[in-house]
This record gives sequence, C-alpha cells and structure tokens, in this order.
Amino acid sequence: MDLTVVTYVIYLLISIALTVWVARTLSRNGRVFIGDVLHGNEKLADAVNQLLVVGFYLVNIGFVTLYLRSSQEIETPRALFEALSVKLGVVLLVLGVMHLGNVWALNRMRRRGIMERQQTPPVAPQGWTAPVGA
Repeated sequence: MDLTVVTYVIYLLISIALTVWVARTLSRNGRVFIGDVLHGNEKLADAVNQLLVVGFYLVNIGFVTLYLRSSQEIETPRALFEALSVKLGVVLLVLGVMHLGNVWALNRMRRRGIMERQQTPPVAPQGWTAPVGA
C-alpha cells in the first residue's frame, strides 16, 4: 500500500478523534458558562451549546479535510512520521485557537450577563422623594 494513503488515513483518524474530544470537552464545560449567561434557562443553554458544538465540528472538520492533501511524496516510514507531525501539529494549533476563541467568547458573554445583573436594582422603585431645598 502507498505510504501517502496510509499517512492520509492516520491523519484523518487522529484529527477527527481530537476534534471530537475537544468538542465534547467544550460542550460539557461550556454549558456551565452558557447557563450562567442565560440566567439558568437550561433549555436555551442546551440549544445554544449544541449549536456551538455543530459550528465547531463544521469548522474543524472542514479544515482537516482541506488540509489533507500533501505535495510531498511519502516513500519511507520516516517521511510518514514527519508529514504526520506537521499536519497534526497544525491541526492541534487550529484546535487550540478555536478552543481559546470559544472560551474567550463564553467568558465575554458571561461577564456581560454579570454586568447586566449588577445594573438591575434588586427591588423595584416604590416611589420618589423631592430634592432637598426645592
């Protein structure tokens, strides 16, 4: 069997497995942030979380498949490992950037929700008082 095809198969298996693992981790732990932002609305938090996971899969698996092609001919096991290390290294960097982007976005949403809650008075105004000296 051609080593280039073997490289492609190994690359796809590892890349897709890593993508699934990162997506599940983000989904499980990101749900807490989303629930906090949405003031405990669990159904909406689950829906938003699921949409984020689908988008994460689409972007990352799309990148993995676009990055599949290799211009070099792989003829030795050493060349196979070198090609795999470059390809998987780039995929890991992209997954890391996507992960940091998701964490940043979730944290920003959470902070905005906290600020909105702090601006809302705990008790509705019950009346008003006239200014002193008027």
